[in-house]
Formats: sequence, structure tokens, C-alpha cells
Amino acid sequence: MTIARLFDIPKHQLASYPKADAIATKEGGEWRPYSTQELIDISERMALGLMELGVAPGHKVAICSGNRSEWALVDQAILRIGAVTVPIYPTSSKEDYGYILKHAGVNVCFSANADIHAKAAQPGGPAHCFTFERVAGARHWSEVLDHADATQVTTLRDYETAVKDTDLATIIYTSGTTGKPKGVMLTHRNIISNLVASIERFPVDHTARAISFLPLSHIYERMLMYMYMYVGVSIYFQESLEDLGDRIREVRPDVFTAVPRLLEKIFDRIMAKGEALTGIKRALFFWALELGFKYDVHGRSWWYNVQLAIARKLIFSKWQEALGGRCRVVASGSAALQERLARVFNAAGVPVMEGYGLTESSPVISVNDLRGDGLRFGTVGRPIPGVEVRIAPDGEILARGPNIMQGYYNEPELTKEALDAEGWLHTGDIGELTKEGFLRITDRKKEIFKTSGGKYVAPQVLENRLKASRFIEQAMVIGENQKFPAALIVPDFNFLKDYCALKEIPFTSREQVIKEQRIVDRIFQEVEEANAELGNWEMVKKIALLPAELTIDAGDLTPSLKLKRKPIMAKYAAVVNGLYAE
Repeated sequence: MTIARLFDIPKHQLASYPKADAIATKEGGEWRPYSTQELIDISERMALGLMELGVAPGHKVAICSGNRSEWALVDQAILRIGAVTVPIYPTSSKEDYGYILKHAGVNVCFSANADIHAKAAQPGGPAHCFTFERVAGARHWSEVLDHADATQVTTLRDYETAVKDTDLATIIYTSGTTGKPKGVMLTHRNIISNLVASIERFPVDHTARAISFLPLSHIYERMLMYMYMYVGVSIYFQESLEDLGDRIREVRPDVFTAVPRLLEKIFDRIMAKGEALTGIKRALFFWALELGFKYDVHGRSWWYNVQLAIARKLIFSKWQEALGGRCRVVASGSAALQERLARVFNAAGVPVMEGYGLTESSPVISVNDLRGDGLRFGTVGRPIPGVEVRIAPDGEILARGPNIMQGYYNEPELTKEALDAEGWLHTGDIGELTKEGFLRITDRKKEIFKTSGGKYVAPQVLENRLKASRFIEQAMVIGENQKFPAALIVPDFNFLKDYCALKEIPFTSREQVIKEQRIVDRIFQEVEEANAELGNWEMVKKIALLPAELTIDAGDLTPSLKLKRKPIMAKYAAVVNGLYAE
């Protein structure tokens, strides 16, 4: 059947490969599956209940929750009416909640729990606020289902029929690294064109399972949710990252998405286990690791391949088991993935495919593919079908296609800055296309800075090199209008504890250990290694160690884990001034 609107997708699944577990969430310690038919039926009841609240085509309804079945059910209901889904990150601040709900004109809001409800149900906010969990004094989402009026089915069918593929489906507010959130307007066609074009890059079918834990409030995971539904992949939602490892081993997914930060943490845990080994087991572990770092798409010598086969059987098979044992593809996006991690995971038989896109492009612009010679390490793959990419004279990546947004909601001037007269989206990223057509991202246009000597520095390049060190958890390279670049570094304190114990260096607190000159000097050795092969003007000359991780809650990172450079600089102004005081 033809898919023109996002709410057509469950009907397509029902006709093609009806599932007993179309979606599922863990409820009361047990996985609660919803069949394809239930997904359709419950979303219809929810749509009828929303209509009783006065929701009509074009109205805005907010969903403020982590990943769970209710998210998908309510979203489908909103879309069937011809209304517009406005997702909000659970971790967004109370101020951002107030701004988004007012700016979008939201009248009905669904929150996951008491904490989020407190941010959403502000004076002057939505007229109707509901929660997915039972919260004292709040209205439970089941009330909307209970008020469904079956006599309004004909009106609902009229609403559904009237929805066109060019109609607005969602407004997604991007947090950005500065300023107020911007509402990206995406139509049904924007998202459907992107999911259809992305299908060929994902080697999964209706026999597969996915675990979904990256926020559905971001278009990255949300587009893939629709794609999973379209292909017939069973979706197991996971709201918390705390017990993610256990859930992955239970679900045994064929596919999931990740951000580099998560893959870095998985790798760090693997390394910690390797460090704890002794004797021949330890030697084998690090032998396999070195093989993995040398892995190449087109293979190496026959002897390398023999060794890799042995390493996969003895060592890497345990990595695969930790991810459920059935993983066919891990899609990595949102930020740059360290090339060595991409190599070692693929060597281990865990196919990590890095891609690239923006909320404004629904989101995929390009992605690697293990098949058909479609993978190149250090790139984000070839552009997907239907999406054009070109590099502007200043190096900025431009993209055009049916996936590109309609603009920013109620922000015509900002829209003109992002979309030119020919329909090209100015991504703000700097990159290049290889001779083979693979896209390589080198930096953010706005993050490139100039030293006082007039030399340009691309901070992301060096930051990614620094994060490859086991001593370094996070790094931010600075130096705008200064004589030289410097770096704010958050050490990997878990690794540092073990290192200090081995070297008999006191570790009484984070604040104490970052002042230990032996630690500062040792981490600076890692910086000097990262500086290798860079021009003198690009090299980090000084570092400051920070005692606490940069987090979303502290206002240091966006919900998609990008550095908020200006707030970080303001927070650590005294530290920065100290670096450049001499």
C-alpha cells in the first residue's frame, strides 16, 4: 500500500507482516508487548479522546517523555487527527519547557512522570496536562482513552482523509549550543522520504528486533522508529540508560542506534575488564585489541585475516554476547565517532555504521553501509538516495532533497539564514566529499576559531584525538583570540583511580588528584601525542583539568550531547583566564 502519512505506517505493517510485539515496554518487571492491531486500535481511541478535549487539525500536542510505548501510541493519535506532535526532551530545563510550550501554542501535554509534569504544568501553560505514570494530583493519560466517543469515528476518518503528505507532522525544538530553541517544522513527506531512502542502508527485515533508547524527542531515533514500523521490526523501548546492558541482553536486538559517547563508555567498560585479566588471557585481549585497531574495510594480508578469525573466536565473541549476540548493525550519529572505535567494533563483528544529518534534514543526509563497498572509516558514508550534497566555497556542507525542513516555526529570518533561494540547507558543518563520494565532516563552521596570530583552528579534530586517550573522558579545545590553543579536560576518573593505585599516587578526591603535578604531566603526554602531525598553531599548549563531568543537567551539553561552548567558557572563566594569564 502507498504510504503518504506517518499514521499509514501501522496499517502497512498490519497488511504486510502483523506483529504480536510491534512495540513493547517493560512494565512491572515484565515486557508488555502491543500487537500491530493494538497499536492501531489504541491510537484510534486516543485520537477520539483528544478530539473530546477539543484537539483538531493543526493543533499542537506535546509529548515530554523518555522512550516508552505510550509515546508511540499518543504520537500516532495526534497524527491521525492532522494535529502536530511537539516533543520535548525530558531533560530540558523548566525555562525551556515554558518557552517551547508557549512558542508552539501547545494546548494538551503528556508528561512521563512527576518531575517532568512539574516543568510542563506551569501557570499559563497547556490547558490539559496528563502523565503516563500515576502522579498524585495529576490526570492520568488513561482518562483520555476513557473519554473516547465512538460516535465521532466518522469525523476522525474525515480528518485522516484530509491530511496531505505536505502537511506539518511535527515541530522539533533543537536545543542548539546558544540562544533560544528553534522549532524545526517537518512534514509527513519530509520524514517518510527519509525513512524510505534510509531503508537500503539498514540490513534488517520483519524478523528483526530493535531496542530503542536514544530520545524519541530527537528526530534521529524517531525517524528510525517509523522505519522500524514500516519494515516490521519489533521495537522494544527502554526509558533509562541505567540498566541498558541488562535490557540489551534480554531483547537480543538485531539493530539499535547509539551516540559516540555511549560507544566510548561501552569500550571503556570492555577495557576495564581487559585490564583486570592476567597472564595469557590478558596478553590475548590486548593482542586482539591491536588487531582491531588495524582493521580495514578491504582487508589486509591473509595472515592478518587468519589472526582476526582467531581473535573473533577467542575474544571478540564475548563483545558480541554482551550486545545480545545477534547485532547486525549499530547506527552511530549525533557527533563524530573516533575512527579507532569504528575500526575495532567492526573488527569485533559489531558493525558500527556512522552517519550524518540534522534535525533540519529529517535527519539522515548520509550513512555508511557494510554491504556493497559502502563503508569508509573516518567518513559518514555516501549521501542517501534523493539527497544532494555539495560543498560551498568556504567548505560548508549544503544539502537539498525531499527531507529538508519547511523552516523554523514563526522564525522567518532564521529560516532565510538556513535555507537559500535554491532550497539548499546550510548545515553549519565543514566537510569534504572524497573521490568515491563519501562525506567527511571536519568541524562546525561556527566553532572554528581564530587565534590572535590570525590562524584558524578546528577544535573538533583535536577534541576527537584527545578523547581517544584512556586518561581523558571529555575535552574542549579553546583559544579564540588567544596566542595559542588550550584545552579544558575532564579525566576518566575511574581509570585514573586504578592508575594512581598502580603508581602509588594519592587519590583522596577528584579536586585533589587533578592538582597532582604527576597526573597533570601524564595527561599532558597524551595531549602531546594528540598534537602529533598538527601545525604548530593548532597544537594545544596548555591544559586545565576539571573535577566534574560536563553534563546536560548542568547546562554544559545539549540533549544530543554536543558541547555548549559559551556556557562552559562562562562557567570556567577563572580557569580559562588562569591558562592565559602569563
